[in-house]
Amino acid sequence: MAGNTSVPGASVVSRGLALLFSFDETHRRLTLSELARRAELPLPTAHRLVGELVAGGALVRRPTGEYVVARRLWQVGQLAPVETGLREAARPFMNDLHATTRATVHLAVREGSEVLYLERLSGRASVPVVSTVGSRLPLHATGVGKVLLAHAPDDVLTDALTRLARVTPYTITQPARLREQLDQVRRDGYATTVEEMTLGACSVAVPITAGGPVVAALGVVVPSLKRDRTRLVAALQVAAQGIGRTVG
Repeated sequence: MAGNTSVPGASVVSRGLALLFSFDETHRRLTLSELARRAELPLPTAHRLVGELVAGGALVRRPTGEYVVARRLWQVGQLAPVETGLREAARPFMNDLHATTRATVHLAVREGSEVLYLERLSGRASVPVVSTVGSRLPLHATGVGKVLLAHAPDDVLTDALTRLARVTPYTITQPARLREQLDQVRRDGYATTVEEMTLGACSVAVPITAGGPVVAALGVVVPSLKRDRTRLVAALQVAAQGIGRTVG
């Protein structure tokens, strides 16, 4: 839930942002009462502000009465420098990677305790993929997420280890086991998942560095890693190096 912005003195802007930030990957459509509850605002206040957000083009009211984020707001979000620069730099390398592997290719960054997907190129239709551009997924259950978590600050790692939700029967939910995997990610330079986010899908991902720090992760989703892991890692690392040089 969003932070409490209904305290005395809270600005109209902060209340409006609380309403917008009520939407996330698992809450794409919200009723007025749900928006008020998640933003911790009185219903009349939420009603007035939501009306202004709809009039301003930030939200859209569906015929069902639910509200969704408007396309205009998403377009504004795409102007964020980290997203624009990375996506532009990564696109040609991702295209080459997709042509080589025919797999779904992901570019992602860490936003708080989640993975934010900046770009995606679809691969084999037979491999189930739940991510979309702009979606957020758990760090511990995705290949790109494990890469980003392995290079995250200690406080982010500590927080992530306290809430390892089980997404599939194969999701790693034991803190000690995940720590071991993240240590190996730092040693090997890549991360893998085996049906940990979606049944029938495996992934491998590598970090993208720009002048030293890890700024993003690049990954692919495939049916299996039993035979092609080495080839995929090599292709990912070449692409990540190219992206890093362009960004850095």
